[in-house]
Amino acid sequence: MSVYFTDTDPTMRARASSGPLGQAALAALRAPSVFNTQPWRWELHDGVADLRAELGRRLPALDPDSRLLVVSCGTALNHAVVSLAAGGHAVAVHRLPDPDDATLLARLVLTGRRTPEPMDLRMAQATTVRRTDRRPFSAIPVPEESIETLRAAAERHGAHLQFLRDDQVVELTVAASHASDAEITDRRYRAELSAWTHRPPGSADGVPVTGAVSTVPRRVPVRDFAPGDHATLDPGEDSDAGTRYAILFTDADTPTDWLIAGEAMSAVLLTAVCSGLASSPMSDVTEVPSVRQSLRQLLSGLGWPVLALRFGIVHRPGEVPRTPRRTPGEESS
Repeated sequence: MSVYFTDTDPTMRARASSGPLGQAALAALRAPSVFNTQPWRWELHDGVADLRAELGRRLPALDPDSRLLVVSCGTALNHAVVSLAAGGHAVAVHRLPDPDDATLLARLVLTGRRTPEPMDLRMAQATTVRRTDRRPFSAIPVPEESIETLRAAAERHGAHLQFLRDDQVVELTVAASHASDAEITDRRYRAELSAWTHRPPGSADGVPVTGAVSTVPRRVPVRDFAPGDHATLDPGEDSDAGTRYAILFTDADTPTDWLIAGEAMSAVLLTAVCSGLASSPMSDVTEVPSVRQSLRQLLSGLGWPVLALRFGIVHRPGEVPRTPRRTPGEESS
């Protein structure tokens, strides 16, 4: 369960679940997360929505410092704020509000009404149709105006998006290959990957191997979610010839920065939908410390890489299956 209504009064619990904060928490269920772990929970009480990290959903081998867990929670935070904005609600976001409670990542407090902008409505609609598309993208180039729009979306949320030149893409290819080699030879990683790609029947999380993409030649390799298994998602005939790659990075490397990075990533991915682009995050290139450090050189050492992102145009939109999502639950405190 990922949404908790802690008020003991049934009437108040029903009101909270149908109110703007409750609806925002439900919208956040659509947010992307590493291995689709959905490592967050919302607690709604006294007109406040608290976003907490669920440490039991951390990936110890892949994410020992919980950086990607916090990034994932940041995507859920932004999805919630997008929902509130589209509904005409102004909201104050308090990040890491309690230094003595490391699991409390953010607190949302409604501050009044506002008139939604057209882009607010488009972003909210994008949360319902966005998919992580790991298939190779077409040779059609990504428009330069779209690149500037995506870069601006990251900046508005306190992070940065550096699009790579062709010569830098070669370095990203090397980084992705090194990361893959390092992880696939780690038995703990293989066990973790298997655990989250072979979930029990009826599970509402993880990355089903039925949605994994067959390995094909492409400019930059993506994570193989089905090593040794038969991936069933047809990669098509494209080869990422027109794909643009970017590094999402922050000025510092603290939990607050990780949370902000997740918010920025969510905003960038939703903006990509509004721009008619397909996309997918590539966290594997920052999961191996030595590889992550090498990516800093692409940033001239001026920032901390959070993950890479790929953007492109597909000929067959809408064919990526929806990954499972957890359902909300009610529980008294």
